Amino acid sequence: MADNQLIDISKAGGVQTDAKDSPKHVATGNTHAQGSSDTVEADGPVSKRRKVDHEETERESRQESSTDRVRGCAPVKAEYLISSEAQPKAIDDDAAEASIATNDAVNGKPYTQGGDGRDGRDGKKRKKQGGQNQNRNYGHFEDEIRLCNSVTYTNEFSPKPCKFGERCNLSHDIRKYLKEGRRGDLETLDGKCPIFEKYGRCISGWKCRFVKSHSKEIDHEDGRKELVLLQNSEPLEVDEDPDKRPGIANVVTSDTKWDLARRKVKFEKSEPYIKWLEKDTDLTKKFYNRKKKEGDGQEDADAVEELRAQFVDPPLKPSEKRKIYFGKETPVLAPLTTQGNLPFRRLCVELGAQVTYSEMAMGMPLVQGQKGEWALMKCHESELESPRFNPEIGAIVKGYDNSKDLKFGAQISGNQPWVAMKATEALTRFLPHLRVVDLNCGCPIDLVYQSGAGSGLLDTPSKLEKIVRGMNVVSGEVPITAKLRTGVRDGKPTADRLIERLAFGGQDTRDRLGAPGCAAITLHGRSRQQRYTKSANWSYIAECAALIKSYKEKKDELTDTAMETDESTQANTTDGKVYFIGNGDCYSHVDYLDHIDKAGVDTVMIARGAMVKPWLFEEIEKGQYLDKSASERLGYVEKFVRYGLEAWGSDELGLGFTRRFLLEWLSFTHRYVPVGLLEYLPPSLNDRPPRYRGRNDLETLLASDNYKDWIKISEMFLGPAHPSFKFQPKHKSNSYEIEAEG
Repeated sequence: MADNQLIDISKAGGVQTDAKDSPKHVATGNTHAQGSSDTVEADGPVSKRRKVDHEETERESRQESSTDRVRGCAPVKAEYLISSEAQPKAIDDDAAEASIATNDAVNGKPYTQGGDGRDGRDGKKRKKQGGQNQNRNYGHFEDEIRLCNSVTYTNEFSPKPCKFGERCNLSHDIRKYLKEGRRGDLETLDGKCPIFEKYGRCISGWKCRFVKSHSKEIDHEDGRKELVLLQNSEPLEVDEDPDKRPGIANVVTSDTKWDLARRKVKFEKSEPYIKWLEKDTDLTKKFYNRKKKEGDGQEDADAVEELRAQFVDPPLKPSEKRKIYFGKETPVLAPLTTQGNLPFRRLCVELGAQVTYSEMAMGMPLVQGQKGEWALMKCHESELESPRFNPEIGAIVKGYDNSKDLKFGAQISGNQPWVAMKATEALTRFLPHLRVVDLNCGCPIDLVYQSGAGSGLLDTPSKLEKIVRGMNVVSGEVPITAKLRTGVRDGKPTADRLIERLAFGGQDTRDRLGAPGCAAITLHGRSRQQRYTKSANWSYIAECAALIKSYKEKKDELTDTAMETDESTQANTTDGKVYFIGNGDCYSHVDYLDHIDKAGVDTVMIARGAMVKPWLFEEIEKGQYLDKSASERLGYVEKFVRYGLEAWGSDELGLGFTRRFLLEWLSFTHRYVPVGLLEYLPPSLNDRPPRYRGRNDLETLLASDNYKDWIKISEMFLGPAHPSFKFQPKHKSNSYEIEAEG
């Protein structure tokens, strides 16, 4: 994109990219057109295509060295270049993926003076992060006149009783509201409400910005004219939970959240186990302190034995877990804070993601019933479908029933066993659709780390084991998994030791309590200190994968045949298999297959690569590059908008949330360089493009790093932004002005 110039939207909007005429780079054999995408593929089965891919990659590597490919700079073909210098690199993708804006009404996050409440960056005793915009907020986006719910979902002459009566401060005059209290109807999306078109009922009623498409004025015999809503199903009740939307699952009732907030929920599994754990922890400390002081005297030996005799079994044992499966055919979408919202996950599932996770939820707010954290647990009905299951010949998954499996899992963080246990028990009790509960042990954000959660658990292996073991006890049939980083500090990896502990338990607990019961472990190949300053360390991931594979033999050695391990503590199969997933810098099907073949992981979790090009999952499934036209990519933007309106509503508030999260996503998608513009393949996720122009105006617009262009893209589908709406990119390199043009 040239020098942050704004693109003429009137030109870009009407341009279609013709796949036949688009210049493209043929990497592996013949070029075929599938739909409207340019595809780059090799003839023959997938195994042969992969071999050709690897040979071609090696050949291209030799070409790159001969043409002096610049490290960190995307190799755009000369005919598209405006400037040969790479654009500034984003400062901290961890912050981009994990920071939460202030005044975040959609997730109920409180305004925190001085920065992101989770990051805790208050400017004191910290090196300034120059590339990040602190204290971001989005203004407000609501109607001028607020309409009471007693008339929102009903016809003009049939309002529901208002429970506040004459004390109600909201408007009950529909005509006045439509004339003076809101902005006019949108003409985008053909002027039709996408929710009404799909479900026959609009959940926003008269507040919908497309209300003309599902309302009319009728004449009565007495001469009166009445405004009525068109709907093919029963209207919403006044007290009906507005979170209950068509196609959305895992909606927790307001009463349940109130009960949690008022501490009326009894944690029948967690509370007795927590009491036992506290006593067991104190006894363990006494035992080892006494053992250190033990001398040669009989009195000391008797004291140690007396303490040993006081150890008792926990009051509860884990329930038998539902079996899960990870394989080459199940690429995983990573849990992504802010970016991993429901509409984005829905789009990725449609494009081939087989496993998804909620955004990371904080354990304590879940236990306290906070609305924002529980909202993260909602999922789309497409995430309830079974993942693809096509295991390789000879691979037997004992007890796994694909028909009972689903795609969606929850991720939580917790800094104490009791917090994680109660959060897990609440999730598995109140959410009917969960594949797994994943413990985040990698979040690098300061406030999370300093509290002892996230990557803070990497330095406390004993506490980590207690948390996972406790979660496994209280989770019912839902398996427990964990996501790690290589370690806290560069050059000092600890994940290998943590993985062994999660697989078997510590030296002091494995014989007495068995394995903690971790069903799968994901390893991000970076340390907390490293962030995104270097590429992910797949060599270390491969070492850990080899350890996992050696654990079956080691398990046999560790198991005392006279005291066989209790199967209830084991995860997945009867042989105690622990799935191992790698994570970091996957940006093509070549990367994906290389990591599975060379690193030996069961599958790969994809984060930034999916945010930049969500059709990466489609490329993995087809085993080929897809040169998506600009019109196709814009089509994904439209889908996101439609999915956002279904998730958050088509009223002014819902439009604001949809626009906000769309802009957050566009702050990643603009990094994508079409494969047809690249001189060499495979592309690298860490490369930044030089200034370039696309094959048409729309492609150039989609590559713009100017956030005003992102707002213009949003206006194609959502109309002009609310006058009070604000957007500020996470990175200052994308900032020009703060307030959006209405």
